Amino acid sequence: MSAMIPGPNEPVLPALPSTVLPAIAALTDSLGIPRAVLASDEEIVYAWRDLPREIREIPDELRDALIARMCVAVSAGLFDGAINYAWNAAIIQLRRKVQNFGFPIVSQIMQTDFEEKHLLELQDSRLLDLCLKLNLITEDGFFFLDQCRNVRNNYSAAHPTIGSVNDREFVTFLNRCVRYALADTSSPRGVDIGAFVAAVKGARFTENQLSVWIQRLKETHDAQRQLLVGMVHGVYCDPNSSEPFRLNALDVCDSLKSTFNAAIRSDLINRHSEYAAKGDESRHTASAQFFEKIGLLAILNESEQHAVFYRATERLWNAHNGMNNFYNEPPFAERLYEISQQSAIPETVQENFVHVICCCYVGNGYGVSWAAAETYEKLIQSFSPREVATMIRLGASNQSVLGRRITSHASSRKRFKEALNLIDEATVPSGVKASYDHFIA
Repeated sequence: MSAMIPGPNEPVLPALPSTVLPAIAALTDSLGIPRAVLASDEEIVYAWRDLPREIREIPDELRDALIARMCVAVSAGLFDGAINYAWNAAIIQLRRKVQNFGFPIVSQIMQTDFEEKHLLELQDSRLLDLCLKLNLITEDGFFFLDQCRNVRNNYSAAHPTIGSVNDREFVTFLNRCVRYALADTSSPRGVDIGAFVAAVKGARFTENQLSVWIQRLKETHDAQRQLLVGMVHGVYCDPNSSEPFRLNALDVCDSLKSTFNAAIRSDLINRHSEYAAKGDESRHTASAQFFEKIGLLAILNESEQHAVFYRATERLWNAHNGMNNFYNEPPFAERLYEISQQSAIPETVQENFVHVICCCYVGNGYGVSWAAAETYEKLIQSFSPREVATMIRLGASNQSVLGRRITSHASSRKRFKEALNLIDEATVPSGVKASYDHFIA
């Protein structure tokens, strides 16, 4: 059999001296007990061979006296003692994670007093429950560590045993302790929920204040971040929230949106849908605005997106047809451009979207809003082939406002030709190519 090649950073344990294994046999003989009451020579050799592979996953700072004692126990065939040392090392690391999370935050989540003495008094089973609740271990980690707890209680030197384990069972036990407790040295810090909500519902964030809270939210675990983002969404949608509260909520979510995982996005959509299901129109409308503001419109379903684009388009159209339209159009045009960059325009609103933009761009016979002209140009340049076809078809129709303006006003005809020149000719669908050529000519 070829020799095992150590992996990178794999500790090289000293070879078992030729005196160790015979000494174990000599010891049992001197006591007059069978050699079989301890691990066999073969089991000790194989367990010792596999130890480096598991130990290399333990960070250097966690390779302490307990790990050294575990190795000594393995070398003597005392797997029950080695199990106890490995388990104690895992429990100490889990306690350290809870401590780093913050006792005040644990108290908030558990809704009861929780200090260091309570942590030290926790039974191992309760500690695993707490770590799962705090998201310090995964559900897989909880399952396998709970199995290890049962093995430790029944097969280790910590209690009278009901049996013994062999080398394979010991290595499996060690692997799980390492993988789910010892290998991960990250210790997310909890966020004080009360202080965070009070800050959001306080005065407008300063730049430094926002930076501190964003850093804290990034350092906590995914589950608490999901909870706090959901709370902030609720603050924004609350009709009783003042404008500073809502702006603070937007600042937080806009800064964190790049960290939103699938669970956070799903939770936000569920909250949004729940407002609709309850018929809470004020919160549902505010929730849709929330998605618009932080640039996550694309995660809403098509009917929701339709409503958002329809409202934005209608607001621009009303401004265009209202008093002082040349001064009032720019902010509505900019808002429509912003949301158009978040997702494709729903087919159900495409024609109205294209029609309003082109009408605003060509003007109404009295002129155009020059302050909004650049925004209209960017919108037209981003038209899809389908939207380009709609633009040309509407321009050629006397049944549309756009078509009538082009027919009635030379300035509108000139502006429409300029609009077409903003589009790459290769984007023009073949079905409207003849009309396109007519307008360009």
